[in-house]
Amino acid sequence: MASKSLIAIVGLPASGKTSAIEGIKDIGTIVTMGDIIREEALHQGLEPTSENIGKLAKSLRNDHGEDIIAQRCIDKIQNLTDKIILIDGIRSTAEVERFRERWKLYVIAITTPEEIRFNRILKRGRSDDPTNIDQILERDRRELQFGLREVIDNAEFVIINNQDVSSLQKKIKKLVEELLA
Repeated sequence: MASKSLIAIVGLPASGKTSAIEGIKDIGTIVTMGDIIREEALHQGLEPTSENIGKLAKSLRNDHGEDIIAQRCIDKIQNLTDKIILIDGIRSTAEVERFRERWKLYVIAITTPEEIRFNRILKRGRSDDPTNIDQILERDRRELQFGLREVIDNAEFVIINNQDVSSLQKKIKKLVEELLA
């Protein structure tokens, strides 16, 4: 099997992870860890609300280990032919370690001021998005409890996303091109 390199884009909700990945999607296949949880929600007949997704993410990790979502992603990644895989949604160092057992993994943190993130969440209206500031803060707390702060703090690279999408995508493209050169 050909060797793969994984590029993980990490950050709090609405930091710009998806927009960053959109800027580099032409270099590989995107694997979104949240999709694993949403698939499980559908499998269990749960509506993909923020509350249900949060509870399910927590119960999966409690029942099967902190790295269960990463393991399910690995099962998918093994069958992909692309050499570059873009990972959206790592939440813990256990997940980072699980991926690194198999492949080279670069972790890039996207950081964004809170006010900008909050405005994005309230505007974008995803089915699992919070609808008020208290819910946003609760979601942040939940994700940080999984270990996301440690992942962000230990990322090899940090991109500050305090401008528009185009600026973010230029930054991520330049960084990834340098990494893969």
